Amino acid sequence: MKEYELKYGCNPTQRPARLFMPERDGGARDFPFEILNGRPGYINFLDALNAWQLVRELRASSGLPAAASFKHVSPAGAAVGRVLPGKLKRAVFSEDIEGLDESLQASAYARARGCDRVSSYGDFAALSDCCDLTTARLLQREVSDGVIAPDFTEEALALLRKKKGGSYNILRMDPSYLPDALERRQVFGIGFEQLRDSAALTREGLSKIVSREKALPEEAVLDLMTALIAAKYTQSNSVCYAKDGQAIGIGAGQQSRVHCTRLAGNKADIWYLRQSPQALSLPFRSDVRRPDRDNAIDVYLSDEYMDLLGTEEWK
Repeated sequence: MKEYELKYGCNPTQRPARLFMPERDGGARDFPFEILNGRPGYINFLDALNAWQLVRELRASSGLPAAASFKHVSPAGAAVGRVLPGKLKRAVFSEDIEGLDESLQASAYARARGCDRVSSYGDFAALSDCCDLTTARLLQREVSDGVIAPDFTEEALALLRKKKGGSYNILRMDPSYLPDALERRQVFGIGFEQLRDSAALTREGLSKIVSREKALPEEAVLDLMTALIAAKYTQSNSVCYAKDGQAIGIGAGQQSRVHCTRLAGNKADIWYLRQSPQALSLPFRSDVRRPDRDNAIDVYLSDEYMDLLGTEEWK
């Protein structure tokens, strides 16, 4: 497929809208992805293609499966695949997922989604490796717009095709695809052109340590690389806190770096506090939806907690 007609652009008033591949050597090219299910929109594709770049780079840097949860062209979360501790499993509502410890790809997405579960509502997920059934089970029960991955097992694809009444967006990406060196766009009818940001963030970039203490533990290297790569694909200004190969707080798109740092720090605080005994033992009724639990916990752990505790609805 060389061209794809979109329902509309960023907003419903922006029509017509389409996706197309620029010509190379005088000929049109096919897209480097297949639409296996659904009808992705303009912002869906922006999220998917940016998220794919993030997980591909994080995979190459860490040697581990990686995942990202994207919303509005910035990651709400990103992580590599590591087995989740018990408290974190409970905090991100994944303790009942069968086979989670055996699937590093599923663990990566549980961590990525668990960075900021409120912002991840309606995300576009990106997976660096094949989507297996365990990862599909995680995706299937979350409010999500779509997923992009290099491949899907038959069982995973069958399960995801049932999501959202059969309209869930599923993209299979060609992992060997490399774009042109130059990238172009227009703003207000003016063309811009620049060299694509293809500089790889690698561990070698951390070799020049200017502090008196020269030892950099491997855990710190992993966290630094996770934060650097996540920030690279976050709308500037951006700040990222990371722990155990997982972004735990991302502040995106603020005019002030100070506000960006506060936003990321607040999200990191919430991430820690979700694992506290007080948060884990909240006695939700069984009929309370997962997104409603996420919203309630977010307010409960914030400075505005009385907005929740003082209401009859909370009781």
